[in-house]
Amino acid sequence: MNIQTPRAKLGKGNRASKRPTRAEAEDAIRVMLRWAGEDPEREGLLDTPARVVKSYEEFFAGYGEDPVAMLARTFEEIEGYDEMVVLRDIRFESHCEHHMVPIIGRAHVAYLPGSRVVGISKLARVVDAYSRRFQIQEKLTAQIANTINDVLQPRGVAVVMEAAHECMTTRGVHKTGVTMITSRMLGAFRDDASTRREFLAMISQRSCSGIEG
Repeated sequence: MNIQTPRAKLGKGNRASKRPTRAEAEDAIRVMLRWAGEDPEREGLLDTPARVVKSYEEFFAGYGEDPVAMLARTFEEIEGYDEMVVLRDIRFESHCEHHMVPIIGRAHVAYLPGSRVVGISKLARVVDAYSRRFQIQEKLTAQIANTINDVLQPRGVAVVMEAAHECMTTRGVHKTGVTMITSRMLGAFRDDASTRREFLAMISQRSCSGIEG
């Protein structure tokens, strides 16, 4: 898999070097406010452009992070441990690349170690790094699984993601309470039905409720 660097994610060719300034971004928010029918100069909206840009820096911090580097430090002193490592109910927040509205859900990540393991917080950081970008859930699921597989080279990787999409709940068909579930199974999780069943049973042991909150 060809994993793009954070800079490459900003665009092709020279577009990365043409990233708008903060002032230009704030001006764009003022244009949107006027388009919506508001007056960006009224008291309640004077600081809104700055606040929105600041929030976008947090929402899309993943473009400045390298998920591969997050997994670089591993541990080989594992006393022969070769069973499943599972991190369940990792809350994530992303944004739909089609409508720029939130996707909020939980990820379940597992791998079967080869000769080394990684700190569990790094798995959660990889989820965050990819989710804090414009996404579709299918691509997000594949990126997380592929990166863990390529860097750690384990005997298998499994990722299941379930999320509520506000592009479906707050607009369009307006169907609340609907969640989307995606999965990517690699190695033993794809080839061995009993391994896959064990993982799915482990992440189903408790209900992942409240993903919209």
